[in-house]
Amino acid sequence: MELFAFDDDYVRRLRMRDPQTVAHFERYIRDLMRIKFHRKLRSAEDVEDVLQETLKRVFDALDQVQDGHKLGAFVNATANHVYQEKVREDLRAKRPDGVLPPNQDKSTLDALIDEETRRRVRAVIAQLEPRDRDILTAIFLEEEDKDAICARMRISREYLRVLQHRAVEKFRKWFM
Repeated sequence: MELFAFDDDYVRRLRMRDPQTVAHFERYIRDLMRIKFHRKLRSAEDVEDVLQETLKRVFDALDQVQDGHKLGAFVNATANHVYQEKVREDLRAKRPDGVLPPNQDKSTLDALIDEETRRRVRAVIAQLEPRDRDILTAIFLEEEDKDAICARMRISREYLRVLQHRAVEKFRKWFM
């Protein structure tokens, strides 16, 4: 999937609800959200729920986006918040026996592909330098709080962002 670079003009058109821009944005975000959440959520309906709520919140808060280049980060942060709320909601609605129903949308092939991807990711991460490996593991695999990572590594949040970017670039070179 080709990444799209947002800018101030694009955000202005979204605020004005330009039909072509809105259609492009919704299509683009829908594709990204499916990639981001299809393994984390139990069903396609849950992914769609998170997507719809994310889009609603982003459109409601477009006036808060001061730099159009940061729209992608804003959407990602909003989606993460919506996802966390969905997870908490699901935990509260958990069945009395404590067991959630299995994901019925996954085929055996999907499960094998997921396992192979996990194996490849872990193999590439194992080849990275220790600091890069620690950062990627903490942020993406363990989903550790970034403030906790900064405290543990005794670095600032800004420097963590730099280190994360460098580690991701190294990972991409190995993974592709």
